[in-house]
Amino acid sequence: MNRRKKLRDSIKCFWYNKSDFGESETDFEVIPDGYAEIIFHFGNGCSISHHGVLQQLPSPFIVGLLNQPVHFYTKQNFEIIAVRCFPWTVFDLLGLSSNKNSVHTFEHPIAELQPLLNNYIKNNNIKDAIDLVKQYFLNIHSEISTDSLLFKAGTAMRKANGSIPVHQVADAAHSTVRTLERKFKQSSGHTVKDVSGLMRFEQVRNTLWLHPDSNIAELAIDSGYTDQAHLSKEFKKYSGTTPAKFAKKAKTEQIVNIDFVAFLQS
Repeated sequence: MNRRKKLRDSIKCFWYNKSDFGESETDFEVIPDGYAEIIFHFGNGCSISHHGVLQQLPSPFIVGLLNQPVHFYTKQNFEIIAVRCFPWTVFDLLGLSSNKNSVHTFEHPIAELQPLLNNYIKNNNIKDAIDLVKQYFLNIHSEISTDSLLFKAGTAMRKANGSIPVHQVADAAHSTVRTLERKFKQSSGHTVKDVSGLMRFEQVRNTLWLHPDSNIAELAIDSGYTDQAHLSKEFKKYSGTTPAKFAKKAKTEQIVNIDFVAFLQS
């Protein structure tokens, strides 16, 4: 039990999703949030557009911190098992160098799980598939030492939902701003401000999706933005649309995953 509690310092959750996209190639949109995710996929495969050409993605691949929506393409049956990690730990857990690319492939022993996961998914044994991934991360987590600076900084940022100045994050981590920023760049490829901004956006996005009639001006102040204009500017930067348009869309579209994990039908 203690090992699983320790894993929560690095991983937000493990999740599973299954969709049938029909016979035609269909795109789906991933909205930015404050996490990086390791994606195992099954079924007909998954592609991303690169310079107008669809490129097949291997399984697994990583979706790093996004600063704008990304579109993926698939058809027919498509299933996912994903590991949602805090951005300052995902690369440390896998022993990979930080990478600012939003979606990228990698070489790592974790890919050896794919054949076993394929068998579980084929037999509709979802629980054992997720347990296998959980156990893998429990094992590698036990082999690394937790960076107390990053852990303390991340805890402060999560408690404030991203609405905290960088110098206060440094104070909470008992660090200088310069050292803190260097550590964040090494571990996630992003600055503290980048990650905080995504965390704050995610809170607003989730609120509007679940409660689309929310007063946007009040939501802006409650979420730590200067005013509604500030919120609208940041929201559009990350989502490509305004809070009002997003809320309107939320009223008419059905969510694919109940926890608003990552995927929205385009």
